[in-house]
Amino acid sequence: MSTLAFTVCFAVWMMFAVIGIPIKAQLGLNETQFGLLVAMPVLTGALVRLPLGMLTDRLGGRIVFFALMLATVGPIWLIEYATEFWHFLVIGLFVGLAGGSFSVGIAYCARWYEKRRQGMAMGVFGAGNSGAALTKLIAPAIVVAYGWTMVPQVYAAAMLVTAILFWLFTYDDPAHKVSGHISVRDQLKALKDPVVWKYCQYYSIVFGGYVALALWMTKYYVSEYGFDLKTAALLAACFSLPGGVLRAVGGWLSDHWGAHRVTWWVLWVSWICLFIMSYPNTEFTVQTVTGPQVFHLYLGPELFTALLFTVGVAFAFGKASVFKYISDEYPHNIGVISGIVGLMGGLGGFLLPIMFGALVDLTGIRSSAFMLMYGVVWVSLIWMYTTEVRKMDHLVKRKRAAPADVLE
Repeated sequence: MSTLAFTVCFAVWMMFAVIGIPIKAQLGLNETQFGLLVAMPVLTGALVRLPLGMLTDRLGGRIVFFALMLATVGPIWLIEYATEFWHFLVIGLFVGLAGGSFSVGIAYCARWYEKRRQGMAMGVFGAGNSGAALTKLIAPAIVVAYGWTMVPQVYAAAMLVTAILFWLFTYDDPAHKVSGHISVRDQLKALKDPVVWKYCQYYSIVFGGYVALALWMTKYYVSEYGFDLKTAALLAACFSLPGGVLRAVGGWLSDHWGAHRVTWWVLWVSWICLFIMSYPNTEFTVQTVTGPQVFHLYLGPELFTALLFTVGVAFAFGKASVFKYISDEYPHNIGVISGIVGLMGGLGGFLLPIMFGALVDLTGIRSSAFMLMYGVVWVSLIWMYTTEVRKMDHLVKRKRAAPADVLE
């Protein structure tokens, strides 16, 4: 039930990725304004993750999850009545509450399982990210058949039904709640932990980047390759679907191989793919002995989609492995830590689409979005190498040198 509820919440959270395109045409928005439109729900979803995680630790996940879903039904319904750009921005902030469901559900689910199975459990719950793909498959068909205003009506009804089903088929365990004598100040001490901020950096790309691309790719396919809305959304789902469903596989891999090893390879695979995707459509002339030769470098939709699919798989594994780090190192504080990490990941999902639009407006290069993400992954790789890989290498060398020291 938690996975189903999170899937519906995530589908709602990503709704503007599809309906934002006809709204952009209706209001005559530029790329930066479109980026702000689709990112506005992500802002609220990010900011509420920490307080929702703290509430989950104290009150239990069931009541918090149920109340959160009910709180979004009204704002979703009101979208169809918006007529001005600022209307959509304000309503989007309230719709974005649905994105805060992650920090509630992840803490609620994890506590039902022993440590050795928590990676898989959280991965199954996190597969609700596939709600982004669900929106790519359902919303375009509704837009084409009935117009974009029908989408929020359908989604509001779906959210209400899901909330009722969730309440009927779930239950609480009082032992999962954090003891009342722990103050908010004690809970927030995690903000001073540099390790938590490192996990925030990892999550800002594997989740923040996932959210940003899930919001951006339908528009990218329409603009870059000239596809219609339904085809563009279907191709964009090649990223969103594996990026959500395979999170459970990432949890299983993290349980068996460790969070560090999985995250390390996730970052390297993402870095290579994003480097290729960031190269713009280029034509250049080389002066040869037989005269000038013109070369054309172009990433066709087939190869681009294959690379995008690979990044989606890598991000799915990475989202699970980051939370395996958390369950291993902070077993009694999952709600707060997941709230902090989820908040920073969500902020990445908010800021990146706006930056994508601004970069396109400034440079005129659509692939500049992937250049930016390539840089973020590079920062994560450097941070992981300096704090984890080098440390492990040093420990291995000390271990190998230990027998010689004993002989001396």
